[in-house]
Amino acid sequence: MTEDSDFILVKKFLTGDEKAFNIIVHKYQKKIYWHARRMLGNHMDADEVTQDVLIVIYKRLNTFKFNSSLFTWIFRITSTRCLNAIKKRNLKRIFSLDNESHKNIRDSCDIVKSIEDKEKLDLLSLQLDKLPVKQREVFILRRFDELSYDEISKITGKTIGALKANYHLALKKILTNYNEK
Repeated sequence: MTEDSDFILVKKFLTGDEKAFNIIVHKYQKKIYWHARRMLGNHMDADEVTQDVLIVIYKRLNTFKFNSSLFTWIFRITSTRCLNAIKKRNLKRIFSLDNESHKNIRDSCDIVKSIEDKEKLDLLSLQLDKLPVKQREVFILRRFDELSYDEISKITGKTIGALKANYHLALKKILTNYNEK
């Protein structure tokens, strides 16, 4: 589907066609989930953010201005929700009396770990968690979501130069830490 077809779906939904929203959900739900999963590192948080994003889209699609692609608008919402979830998680850690029990709860909640090369995935996930949030976001959008710097710039509002610098620093840190293991 093209950007034009997304605009048609949005217009249909705004005129009361609920099926149009279902098509939008079907088209973007997995992309939202996997972006959130990579940003947050676990299934439960990613699933929660995905549901939150879908609700926001449903409630606020009438504010979509058609200035950018629907994809860009949705990913901006998803990135913002992920960053908020990371901040919330960090605040919980700061104010927690027992950080180790929170870590164990978070680790035990992540039951979706049946991917072929679990060790590499876990190592990469650990490395992503160590990155500053901005570098992690750019790395995930570029490497996993395969977005261009121009698309990432539209989503994040950052300059292409800053994005390239963040990506380069993230990649350098991941490779350095990976080679040490």
